[in-house]
Amino acid sequence: MEIPAVITQWFETQGWQVHPHQQAMVARADAPAVLLIAPTGGGKTMAGFLPTLSDLAETPHQGLHTLYVSPLKALAADIKRNLRRPVEEIGLPIRIEDRTGDTSATRKRRQRADPPHILLTTPESLALLTSYEDAPRMFAGLKRVIVDEIHALSESKRGDQLFLALSRLQELRPDLRRVGLSATVDDPAAIAHLLARHPDPCEILTADPGPAPDISMLETEEAPPWSGGGAKYAVPAVLEQVKQHKTTLIFHNTRAQAEIFFHNLWLANEDALPIGIHHGSLDRVQRERVERAMVRGDLRAIVCTGSLDLGIDWGDVDLVIQIGAPKNVKRLVQRIGRANHRYNAPSKALLVPANRFEVVECVAALDAVRAGDLDGEPRGRGPRDVLCQHILITAAAGPFDADQLYARFRTVGAYSDLTRAEYDACLDFCATGGYALRAYDKWQRLLQRADGLWQLRDPRSARHIRMNIGTIQDTDTLKVRLKRARGGKPLGEIEEGFAASLSQGDTFLIGGEIVRYEGLNQMTVEVTRRADKKPKIATFMGTKFATSTQLSDRILRMFQQPSWPELPPHTADWLALQRDLSRLPEPGRLLVESFPHDGRENTVVYGFAGRNAMQTLGLLLSKRLEEEGLAPLGFVATDYATLIWGLDQVPDPAPLFDIDALRAGLDMWLAGNAVMKRTFRASATIAGLIERNTPSARKTGRQATFSSDILYDTLLKYDPDHLMMQITREEAMRGLVDFGRIEEMAARTAGRIDHVRPGRITPLAAPLFLEPGRVPIKGLAEERLLAEEAEKLLADAGITEQIVKPVWRVPY
Repeated sequence: MEIPAVITQWFETQGWQVHPHQQAMVARADAPAVLLIAPTGGGKTMAGFLPTLSDLAETPHQGLHTLYVSPLKALAADIKRNLRRPVEEIGLPIRIEDRTGDTSATRKRRQRADPPHILLTTPESLALLTSYEDAPRMFAGLKRVIVDEIHALSESKRGDQLFLALSRLQELRPDLRRVGLSATVDDPAAIAHLLARHPDPCEILTADPGPAPDISMLETEEAPPWSGGGAKYAVPAVLEQVKQHKTTLIFHNTRAQAEIFFHNLWLANEDALPIGIHHGSLDRVQRERVERAMVRGDLRAIVCTGSLDLGIDWGDVDLVIQIGAPKNVKRLVQRIGRANHRYNAPSKALLVPANRFEVVECVAALDAVRAGDLDGEPRGRGPRDVLCQHILITAAAGPFDADQLYARFRTVGAYSDLTRAEYDACLDFCATGGYALRAYDKWQRLLQRADGLWQLRDPRSARHIRMNIGTIQDTDTLKVRLKRARGGKPLGEIEEGFAASLSQGDTFLIGGEIVRYEGLNQMTVEVTRRADKKPKIATFMGTKFATSTQLSDRILRMFQQPSWPELPPHTADWLALQRDLSRLPEPGRLLVESFPHDGRENTVVYGFAGRNAMQTLGLLLSKRLEEEGLAPLGFVATDYATLIWGLDQVPDPAPLFDIDALRAGLDMWLAGNAVMKRTFRASATIAGLIERNTPSARKTGRQATFSSDILYDTLLKYDPDHLMMQITREEAMRGLVDFGRIEEMAARTAGRIDHVRPGRITPLAAPLFLEPGRVPIKGLAEERLLAEEAEKLLADAGITEQIVKPVWRVPY
C-alpha cells in the first residue's frame, strides 16, 4: 500500500513531511500485527491511522473499518478531535465516532445498527460490544484494530480483558490486522507477544527517538524535609517556573497530594495566574471544563495525576514538573513527553523531591532516563478471574463450543499456556459456581445442550452480565455536592471510609475548594463552601506506586560511590554521615540496624522491595518476633525500609529472614485477614460471582462487602480449594501483599545480612520515625507494659507483693 496523493498533498499544505516510521506503517499495512515504538510527539497516532485513511481514501467501505482502543475516555475524545481535522480538510468521506461510558444510550444503539468507519473506544466498551448477539454483524467489515498506549494496558487486567476481546474479533474476522502504539516500552518482545495472535509473529518498528529530554531537579532555596510527600517547601520555586513558561503540567502520584499542593500553590499565587486541577475523583463536568481550557491555552498550570499521563495533546505545554519521586522510570518518561508534544523538540521537565530520601531517588531516575533504561515488572500469566468474565461475555453473545473457546483462549498471549484443567475449572465455575455453591440456583448460569454447545441457563441473565463487565475495581465512593434545596453542583467523589470519619462542620479539600461537611443525604455527601477554614486532608485513594526494582537497584549502586557530587550538599552529607555512623545498604546484601531510641529497641530492615512488600515484611517479622517472645510494639514501612520497635533487642536477625518460614507465616496470616477478603471481593466481582450492578440499583460498598465476606468465610470453611480461593491467593500474593517482591529480596540477598548495632538512631533511619501509617502490635509487649504499669502503681501505693503475670494472650 502507498499513501494516496490527496493525503501527501495535505501534509505538504501543513508544511509537514511524512516521517519514515509513518511511511513504514503504511508499507506494513497487511502485516498480521505491528508494534510501533515512537517518541511522544512523533506522530505515532497518525502513523497508526495512515493505513486506514489511505485505504478508505481509495476504496469505499461499508460499516466499521477500524477500531481504536485507548486506556482513557479523554484520550479517545482527543483523538477524535485531532483525526477529524485532516479527514475534513482532505475531504474524505469517513465517519469518526467515539464510544465510551459517557456516550448516550441512543447513540450507542445507533452505532450498533449503523457503525461508523472509525470507532474510538475503551477496553470496557469493546468487551460490552462483543457480548451482544449482533456482534458478528457489527464487526463484519472490520479490518484493523489500533491499540494506543499499549504499554499502559499491558500492565493491568484491562489489557487482559482487551486481548481476550481481540481474540473474539479475530474469530469473527480472521484477516484482522492488529497495531500497537507506545512511546515507553521496556520489553518490546513481551508487548509484541501480547499484541499478536499467538503464535503469529508481530513486527516491531522503532522510530528515531529524537532529541534527549531537557530534564533536571528543581533548585529550591529551602532543603526538602526529612519525610512527607506534599513538597510544600517547593511551592515558591514551582510558582516561579509557572510564571516563566506558557503552560506547565504539575504531576503528583496521588490525588490527595495533588489537592494539597494545588491549595498551597493557589494561596501563594499572588498574581492570580489561571491554574486548574485535574484528577479522577473530580466530577466529569469539572474535568471536561479544565480539559477545554487546556486545549484553548487558557491555563498557565494544571495540577494533575495519572489522569493526564497518556498521549493527550493538550495545548501548548512547554514544561512538566513531577512532584515527588516518580517511583518508575517508564512513567516518568511518559509524563516528560507531555511537554513540547512535537517531533524533534526536546521535552523539558523538572523533578521535585518531596523529602530527603527522594532526592536520591530522583537523581537515580534522572540517570536512568538519560541512559534510556526503562523499568518494568513481568506480568506473569493471565488472571483467571478475567477469563471467567470473558466466558460469561461469550455466553451472553450466544451458544458456544467449549473446545473452540479453549482453542481461542490459547491464541491470547497471556493465556497461551492455559491448561485444559485450568480452563475446565473456570468453565465449571461459570456454569455452577463451583463445588460449594452448585446447590444455589443463583450461580447456576450455564447449561450444556444436547448438541454439546453451552448457553445461558436463563437468557435474561445476559443483562446482568453486561451490567457488570469490567476489571476496574473502584473504591467505595460517595458523590459530593453543594447543598441546595434540589441538589447543588456536583464536585466529585470521596471514599466511603473518609466520609464516615467526617463530623458536621469538618472541612476538606476537593477540586481545589475548601468545603464544609453538612451531612449525608441518602448516598450523597452535602457540603457548603468555606474558604475561611483550614481544610482537613482529603484521603483520595488514587494510585499508590511502589518504586520499581530497577530503580531500587540504581539507588543501591549509587550508595556505593565514594562521594556524590551529583547530589545537593545536604543530601550528600546525610549519606556520608550514615556511612560513618553505620553503613549504607549494598546490592546483593541486606542491611539490618538495631539501636535503642526513646526507651524502645528498634530494628530497621533496608529491603528496598517497595511499600506493599515492606509492609507485608513488617507484619511477618513482627509475628516472628512475637512468637520468639521479643515483644514487638509496632512497625512502619516505606518503599525502602521497615522499622519495628519493641521492648527487647533482636539478638540475631538472620533466622527471621528464612523464606520458607516467612511463607508459612504468610499462609497463616492470610487465611482470615482483611487483605484476603478485600482481594476476594475484587476478584469475585470481576469473575461474576458478585454483582455490583443490578437492574434495580447499584449495591453500596458495605452491601457488597457484607455479601462477599459471607461468601469468603463459607468457601474458606467448606471449600478452601475453590477456584475463587485459588485466584484470591494468587492476586493477593502479587497485589496488596506483593510477596513476590519479598521473595525477590530474599533471592537477591541470599542470606548475606549485615547486622549493625550503631548504639543510636542513624541518619537513614531518622525519617522512618516521622513516617505516618504506624501499625501497632497488640500482644506480649502490651501485656508486659500493662503489668509493669500495674506494679508501678502498686509500688507507689506502698504495695510490694509480686504481681502475678496474666496467662491470657491478646490475639495477634
